[in-house]
Amino acid sequence: MVLPTQMYLRLESVLLDRGFPKICPLAIMLLGSSLSAQQLRLTLDVGKAGTPVSPTLYGLMIEEINHSIDGGLYAEMVQNRAFHNDWSGTTPWDLVRRGSSQGTSELDFTSGPSQSLSSSMKLSITSASPENEVGLTNPGYWGFGLKAETTYIGSFYAHVASDSPGPITIRLINNRTGAVQASSTVTPQPGGWAQYQYTLKTAKIAPSTDNHLELSVAHPGTVWLQLVSLFQPTYHDRANGLRPDLMGMMADMHPAFLRMPGGNFLEGNTLADAYDWKKTIGPIVDRAGHNGSWFYWSSDGVGLLDYLTWCEDLHIEPVLAVNAGYALDHTHVTPGPNLAPLVQSALDEIEYVTGDTSTHWGAVRAKDGHPTPFVLHYIEIGNEDYLDKSGSYPARYAQFAQALHQRYPQYKLIATDGNAEYSTRVVSPEVSDEHYYKSPSDMMDLVHHYDNAPRDGPKVFVGEWATRSGSPTPNFGDALGDAAWMTSLERNSDLIVMAAYAPLFTNVNPGAMLWPTDLIGYDAGTAYGSPSYYAQALFAGHLGDTTIAAKLSREDDRIFVSATKESSTGTVHLKLVNAHSTPETLAIAGLPGGHTAEISSLHASTWNDTNSITDPAHIRPVVSTVPVKVGEWSHTIPANTIEVLDIPSR
Repeated sequence: MVLPTQMYLRLESVLLDRGFPKICPLAIMLLGSSLSAQQLRLTLDVGKAGTPVSPTLYGLMIEEINHSIDGGLYAEMVQNRAFHNDWSGTTPWDLVRRGSSQGTSELDFTSGPSQSLSSSMKLSITSASPENEVGLTNPGYWGFGLKAETTYIGSFYAHVASDSPGPITIRLINNRTGAVQASSTVTPQPGGWAQYQYTLKTAKIAPSTDNHLELSVAHPGTVWLQLVSLFQPTYHDRANGLRPDLMGMMADMHPAFLRMPGGNFLEGNTLADAYDWKKTIGPIVDRAGHNGSWFYWSSDGVGLLDYLTWCEDLHIEPVLAVNAGYALDHTHVTPGPNLAPLVQSALDEIEYVTGDTSTHWGAVRAKDGHPTPFVLHYIEIGNEDYLDKSGSYPARYAQFAQALHQRYPQYKLIATDGNAEYSTRVVSPEVSDEHYYKSPSDMMDLVHHYDNAPRDGPKVFVGEWATRSGSPTPNFGDALGDAAWMTSLERNSDLIVMAAYAPLFTNVNPGAMLWPTDLIGYDAGTAYGSPSYYAQALFAGHLGDTTIAAKLSREDDRIFVSATKESSTGTVHLKLVNAHSTPETLAIAGLPGGHTAEISSLHASTWNDTNSITDPAHIRPVVSTVPVKVGEWSHTIPANTIEVLDIPSR
């Protein structure tokens, strides 16, 4: 057999790609006939209904990490607005003394606007004039992201004595040029603590993050300040709201749920640092904040109700995680009377989420501005309790489960001791939360993990998972690993009821990221989706409700397939992943021919290719169409490509 030159080169490329050494042309010619007969074949059974696809398969997981909330999703622009102090002071605040002015700033622990915020920044001015001001400056979260002709809403609490320094001028100033981008003036009145509002509106400026905030006075006197705030426009114009660009990106992922308030953030580094939902509701001035689990202070500006309205705005459901008495320092609350307060807190929290206004906590929620209860189906008890080597989780879980099932039998409980890679399940919940963080090759090797798993035990929630090699966000090799894994999630969604990539967000500035790899990157002004983000959006946006049997003629550890069908329309969603460095041609049998398929394709030249804050749209889905032939259809998937084909079946 003599191979044509093009076929010879193609066959040589395939052999090299699969690890064969470079061999002589004659050997390739002799192999040609044998390998041609082994062309990869995909057989689909479109007419036969498979297992149901979980309608809640794809969702979101959030925790305060990488400045995901403060300095990220939360639209607050002022960093450390409540003057929290540590060994280094009240960073990033600094004192401004212009010209010949004289003044000092210091924390006053005896005066504040609320019990939660009982301290304040005391600004004492001994010499000042309109040309020689004294004040405070804040750099924001690695800058203030400003846009042209945009209104920013601000406020602060102030207290002035009889020696009032007069009006306070608030300015947004460009770091490089010193140009004032917007300004406003507020005059606090002598007396007790009061809140003052202001607005800053930019003119036709160039968009930039290279800006800072200043508050200054031009006369001698003393003023105490607290909770200095400035918000950019928010999603749905919610007060104390969230960034519209990041909310829009999440909406485009087609999620079904939000797992909240996150993993380690729920537990805390110590038991004292655990998330306490009751301290995160009500007015902002009554929220002290707390030590987060990722080495920076959390303002708790996004509290329990804010998480819930986030779900409401995206038309998704919360998956509510409750603190189960285990901390990251491996301490735990002893089951029994010591654990009872946490169990009661969980019962109260569920009542806050779901109770009507006749209940105590439902009435509190109504007072907080949301009379209507929220929908809830799942409650998670703890986080990653398979790491608790004390053996206390079964008893802790049992104490929670007994109380929750008795009070709220309609809800399904999720246990966190069952990560099959590290431990054996001890408790028997309705759902088990399992986590996976892998390299691209390891994730691809895991795709059959659930294929033969028993179906008579708990359902599975893959509550955290990610392919990790890129930084700060996934590269295309990660996207290929993620897509391969998602074919497994869909194929096994009779068992896997929910799954969520983690972490969801990272601020890409140096010092902000503490954990790579993260799905969506941003700075103070802009955001971008990684290749894995687009893979997530493609899979979730073309989910279907029933699996279709899809069988490859031979195993290929770089080709991955999922096939589902939309019952209402008859559309077949065929997902194909080619992680080879060469194109791969499939002989596809069983598809309804004579139709035109829409192909959404995600492609990169190498596994290391990616998107970034400076090149956000480098890799994006490209949509095209292709006719599907009657009978066996030959379809070539380009190298390093993720494809979703929507094929009409009637």
